[in-house]
Amino acid sequence: MKKNIYILWCVVSIWNVPPLYGGGKPNFNGESPPQMEEVITSLNEEVMLTQQQYAVKARHLEKQLKVIIVALDTAVTVEQKIDILLQKEGIKMELSLLYRNEISDISKIRYIKGLQIIKILYEKTLALDHHFASVSTFSEINKISNPNHYPAFEHTKNLIKNKQDKKSGFRLSGLLGENIYTSVIHSFVSLFNSDNTDTAEKEASIAKVECILDFTLRMHNDLNTIYFETRFLQKSNDNIIEELQQLFVDFTKPINYNTPLKECRNSDDWDRVREHLSKYLAVLNEVLLKEDQRYKAHKMQINLEFPIDRLLQFITQYNAFIDQGAKFYEKFGIMLNSYENEEQCSDQIPIEYLSLKGSIDVAIEKFNTAYKPVEINGSKMKEVLYGINEYD
Repeated sequence: MKKNIYILWCVVSIWNVPPLYGGGKPNFNGESPPQMEEVITSLNEEVMLTQQQYAVKARHLEKQLKVIIVALDTAVTVEQKIDILLQKEGIKMELSLLYRNEISDISKIRYIKGLQIIKILYEKTLALDHHFASVSTFSEINKISNPNHYPAFEHTKNLIKNKQDKKSGFRLSGLLGENIYTSVIHSFVSLFNSDNTDTAEKEASIAKVECILDFTLRMHNDLNTIYFETRFLQKSNDNIIEELQQLFVDFTKPINYNTPLKECRNSDDWDRVREHLSKYLAVLNEVLLKEDQRYKAHKMQINLEFPIDRLLQFITQYNAFIDQGAKFYEKFGIMLNSYENEEQCSDQIPIEYLSLKGSIDVAIEKFNTAYKPVEINGSKMKEVLYGINEYD
């Protein structure tokens, strides 16, 4: 009777699958999801609590086993010895079942937390994709790095064009006219060689565009470097998103959930993921109670364990990408802050440049906070990977 009650307790404890986010009802609608640190902390706490609960049960059974061993030594009749031996085997079976259920419970916790981590990482990579897309708009970079896009410089070019000598002067083609270097050189040469413009007027024309030319000629290469390297980071982030989507496929394959991550997120289908997990655990609970289906139980257990290992491999990849991105953006910040005449030319520097500086500064902060690497190293890695801690 005692054994049956204990087995029922094990089944009920494993069957109670918690929501993917925290206790109570899933809070996908409206409530803020947990942060990565909260998930990792919760994972460690739940694993430790589960181990403690099973340890209490195990110690109780081990005490009973010691009493039975002592009773076996003092047994007189054959009937007494047989009865004690049967009790001994029964307790050993309960200990074995207890051990398997503990592993199953810990795997369940790790699997659910793994799903939470995947969802958090997906939101981070989507936010990064949006940020990269906003920074790496070539039209905006080209607009602030090429003087031909400034009305004041265009006005000066038109004045020069109207006063240039028709015999000795020449016009650039549309292609070269848009080139920052050839257009600036052509404008200066035309201005200096113009006999129809006096010195004072030439100096006045130069004064009107000197800040524009100084800024664009100094910052052109840096701004283009920021554009192309941001495009590179965006492409790398696209690869991270693809890897994460494939990880979700591998993660949910054992529980027969076949909806892609993007579709799952857009349709807020996380409750159905939980339903599939509940069904999977129900089958696992059944086979755990059957001695002749140990292999099947072991196989189902491995199917839950393998995705966790894949998740940890992905986290290493994600961390490397975030570290790389943070270094790139620190370099971008240095580049944008290197324009030494910013104060002198503040009234002519385009607002887009200042906006880009602010965006880069915010991104650097986010790389150190919102996007920062997932801190699963050393003992925490051991806890997540194996469900044990340094004090076991």
